[in-house]
Amino acid sequence: MEPTPSAPTAHLDTFARDQLPPPAQWPRLLLNDPALQYPGRLNCGTELLDRTVERLGADRPAFHTGGMPLPEPGPGPGDARAPEEPSGSRAPRRTWSYGELRALVNRLAHVLADDLGVVPGNRVLLRGPTTPELAACWLAVMKAGAVAVTVLAAQRAHELSTICRIARVSHALCDARAAGELERAAVPGLRTGLFGGGGAADVLRLAAGKPDTFEAVATAADDVALIAFTSGTTGRPKGCAHFHRDVLAVADTFSARVLRPRPDDVFTGTPPLGFTFGLGGLVLFPLRAGASALLDQWSGAGQLLQVVAEHRISVLFTAPTAYRAMLAQLDSPDEHGAHDLSSLRRCVSAGEHLPAATWESWYERTGLRIIDGIGATEMLHIFISASDEAIRPGRTGVPVPGFAARIVAADGSTPLPDGTPGLLAVRGPVGCRYLADERQRDYVRGGWNLTGDTYVRDAEGYFRFVARADDMIISAGYNIAGPEVEEALLRHPQVREAAVVGRPDEKRGRIVVAHVVLAPGASQGSDMAETLRRFTLSELAPYKCPREIVFARSLPRTPTGKLQRFRLREPELGPPELDLE
Repeated sequence: MEPTPSAPTAHLDTFARDQLPPPAQWPRLLLNDPALQYPGRLNCGTELLDRTVERLGADRPAFHTGGMPLPEPGPGPGDARAPEEPSGSRAPRRTWSYGELRALVNRLAHVLADDLGVVPGNRVLLRGPTTPELAACWLAVMKAGAVAVTVLAAQRAHELSTICRIARVSHALCDARAAGELERAAVPGLRTGLFGGGGAADVLRLAAGKPDTFEAVATAADDVALIAFTSGTTGRPKGCAHFHRDVLAVADTFSARVLRPRPDDVFTGTPPLGFTFGLGGLVLFPLRAGASALLDQWSGAGQLLQVVAEHRISVLFTAPTAYRAMLAQLDSPDEHGAHDLSSLRRCVSAGEHLPAATWESWYERTGLRIIDGIGATEMLHIFISASDEAIRPGRTGVPVPGFAARIVAADGSTPLPDGTPGLLAVRGPVGCRYLADERQRDYVRGGWNLTGDTYVRDAEGYFRFVARADDMIISAGYNIAGPEVEEALLRHPQVREAAVVGRPDEKRGRIVVAHVVLAPGASQGSDMAETLRRFTLSELAPYKCPREIVFARSLPRTPTGKLQRFRLREPELGPPELDLE
């Protein structure tokens, strides 16, 4: 059971706390670890920034921008680059020291409180591409005692309106390049501050006239710090509430004990800050360790490889798709010559299953062991993983120290023996608390978080991914895991990407259909389809082999590269309401 509040709330606006599920529906947290004992009064913004400065000094680098080409105009009318940024130009290279970042965060906190009227507990929407300014806004929201609701720069007006309605968002800080859709969302009463567009009302200009010190709100450790949205791909999005102590707990478990960053590390990655995978990997973990992060945007594997070489990146966060795309580029030198990955020492993969073939190919080509992991927005970050010699390719890993995991039957409570597929159940120092949502009863049962994944635990204690529970294909009485068939297809040298789904069939209930993206130069057609069918027949039992192969130029994915199989199962649905997972 969740403990009683350790200190009275500092929130004057108590909406977030009031909308939490009843305590009886909360997961049972594991809080006995000495490293996870936090004081009753805790502001994670202060801990991540001020305490790091006190430990390591103000002069060390915190954030960088990359000097990459400026992004194209946003996807919606009015979401365009700021007027003073000419087309085709490159953003200036810049490094923010911890001292400079702290001063900017404190000034922005003054803008929130003094100019926008934010009071502790108000929900503040944060929207924009990945930049140091957006990260500074997030930290300022923490220090002001408000609740951050970070969304994607690509989301449309109706998506933003839905999120704002559920979270009762009252304020917003938005990059001027991504303002158009937020304006069209027409959120009643929303007070918005734009940054990066110039003009007298630009919050960065307002911040320049503020003091560089700010007394952070003394929030309780269990005051809500952020609401992250997920699961809008299949219905009404769910807001996941996480506390100030939760923000530190994921840094003090997965990051500190599995990733093990160093103060001289330079982080970067592809997930945006609107995903908790990106928030952790690009802001929380480097700041907690006193390291730095490159916060910028680029497109394609070639630019990502260029970024790693130019900025001597040592810790990389991205999805399996990106690792496969980079592998295809490694043997094709660009105008800068051969790709230099010598600075990399840590590569992290999450968002979808990492096939063993991808892991092996990356290790063979670079000598680097990818740290695979499974996380969830409901759990804030990664809770099963392994690093270094403990890695077993094709298996996600073991519970991150501080977490526990088991495999249970469909009833959500009966433990299953090793070797038996079942639902993955986890618990740890963080857990699911949906904001006023009856689906809390589905995700948390008996004090355990049920992630919706089918896993197997082996005799060694390692957890192996089988499928998302809704990605299991039942054909003629056989249970077939789509990801297993995908892994087999990916072992063929002509296959670049694969997605396997079930399609209704009158005789078999469902049949296995493989959507395949071929490597450049490979020929599509019936001959290739037959070649791939014979190949999978040599790799898998006959009942698992695709009965139909569909060739595609690309597969539907979220902005972080996570495969959207549901769009292949039901293509008539069109784009999802929210691509948040």
